[in-house]
Amino acid sequence: MLNILYLLVGVALLTAGGEGFIRGALGLAKKWGLSALFCGLVIVGFGTSMPELFVSVNAALNNQPDIAIGNVIGSNIANVLLILGLCAMIMPLTVAPISLRRDALMVIAASVLCIALSSKGVISFAEGLLLLGALAAYLTWAYLSEKGQSAPAAELHAAEGQEIENVPQSMFWSVVQLVVGLGLLIAGSQILLKGAVGIAHGLGVSEAVIGLTLVAFGTSLPELTISIIAALRKHADVAVGNILGSNIFNLLGILGVSSLIKPIQVSGRVAEFDQWVMLAVALVLLLFLYTGRRLSRTEGGILFLAYVVYIGVSYVAFAS
Repeated sequence: MLNILYLLVGVALLTAGGEGFIRGALGLAKKWGLSALFCGLVIVGFGTSMPELFVSVNAALNNQPDIAIGNVIGSNIANVLLILGLCAMIMPLTVAPISLRRDALMVIAASVLCIALSSKGVISFAEGLLLLGALAAYLTWAYLSEKGQSAPAAELHAAEGQEIENVPQSMFWSVVQLVVGLGLLIAGSQILLKGAVGIAHGLGVSEAVIGLTLVAFGTSLPELTISIIAALRKHADVAVGNILGSNIFNLLGILGVSSLIKPIQVSGRVAEFDQWVMLAVALVLLLFLYTGRRLSRTEGGILFLAYVVYIGVSYVAFAS
């Protein structure tokens, strides 16, 4: 019970810390006159992945590579199956593929790159640099191609920043929220890891299973919050764009930073099963964007059910 309490407290602190960090960073960005495009593309995209970053970095520092990589891959799976599934059940999602095309293809490319790098069983320091270099190249390409234009993708990224409410108006409160948010993220990641490892030992399952399921779900809550709010406001493009951006940052940024701290060992089940599930759900999302352009409540229910099945298979077939 104590470990479950640790897990719940860790998730709560990570969620609050992620939201505080985003609000503080957006407040500072507006004070500094940074564009809405930059705020949506970089601050919101990176900010919603902050819980994943702190948890994976902490796991790498504590010699828990299964949690470090499981958190990233599990979050990407949860983002598509769980979050978009729930959003579509709440409000059917109709999107304009032209505003999401580049980012959807980038998620596929990042997934393939990570699978290729992990094929030998470890993501090294040099490969971490490659992942971060790919992220920097993507951000530069996206920003320069959209800057000063009324391109659909530029409008989408600008709208992502506008979905965040209660952004502080003063420099002082922006800094306070940013600092407090970072503190909560650090504390939350440590407490969540303590609870997650304890639960894994108590249930007799591997740390990879816990990282791919409980930890991944907990760190995906900021994406869940923003996407559901966007769906309720009938901003489907923002909901889907938020998920795509988060998945890109997870794969290229978080795995990159974590492997710079310590080479990330890739467990057998992740290499043989989970990373392929991650690629498959990314392809399903791409197919949705290029065909029906609408995710109905029934299709959202199918995605949600697929996530339930994935969780079940994780604990039954790959528990050890």
